Amino acid sequence: MRAVWSFWSKPFDAGHGWRWRAPVHHLLAWGLSLRLAQSHYPQTSLITDTPGRRLLVEQLGLEFTHMSTELDRLADAEPALWTLGKLVAYSLQDEPFVHLDGDVFLWRPLPDWIINSPVFAQSPEDFHAVDAPDGPRPIEDAFARAGVSLPAEWVWARSLGGRRFREANCGILGGTNAGFLRHYAALALDLALNPLHAPAWAAIADPGAMNTAIEQFFLLACLGYHRFNPESPHRGVSVRYLFPSAAEAYSPENAARVGYTHLLGPAKQNEYVTSRLAERVCAEDPDFYERCLTVSGHVPDHALAGA
Repeated sequence: MRAVWSFWSKPFDAGHGWRWRAPVHHLLAWGLSLRLAQSHYPQTSLITDTPGRRLLVEQLGLEFTHMSTELDRLADAEPALWTLGKLVAYSLQDEPFVHLDGDVFLWRPLPDWIINSPVFAQSPEDFHAVDAPDGPRPIEDAFARAGVSLPAEWVWARSLGGRRFREANCGILGGTNAGFLRHYAALALDLALNPLHAPAWAAIADPGAMNTAIEQFFLLACLGYHRFNPESPHRGVSVRYLFPSAAEAYSPENAARVGYTHLLGPAKQNEYVTSRLAERVCAEDPDFYERCLTVSGHVPDHALAGA
């Protein structure tokens, strides 16, 4: 199993997505995420762009088995669609893999029943309404007004009805069926980047709200469509989850039992959480900790680690 990370620097530099309490915490998280995962999965890969390589590899000294600046291809893409970097990374995989967000920490290896699954993700979610600003409806309306068709997988999934839409939290995403994941990622990238779709995207007031629909809703749309399509080369594909529900995933007790931490959303701003992160990295790798301080230009370590 190959462990994969992606870092598209353009959205990060532009301030899109959930921000860390201070830039140094972002750097510390990268070091801890890599260090923990590579102890279980020695084959590691970073998919980034040239500025990302400069920051993570050249300045911080993070060592990956393989490193690519393939995300340079997104130089002209809308930075609010930060999930595009992840989708490119998925599209490049040709063997079993697990993609980890930079705020995911694997204290233990993933269970065998997960890593041997055709497709796996962190947990299912179904608490977003289809009409919500981050739901599929704004994309559907914009594409309809522009006279542009959506993928068959999207149309099929939405034909099932319902006031809420199902999605998969992709704090981790991977599996043994790399071919299906490449197919899904290529379709999602075409949805966002095809020049013929530009008029539709130009009519969406907040493209940044569309990230979960493009990545997480569309993943399950593709899984459902191909699993039951007798003519699909991916017929029978299925997904398993590390946690059976969002409630299970957000339970500290369950996360500790599995050995999995995902610092979602506002957790990145939490003083206690980020201080714990700093203390952990400082204790385990003081040299890396000091590099993070230097690169970020942050305050002395006693203010971070509570020393």
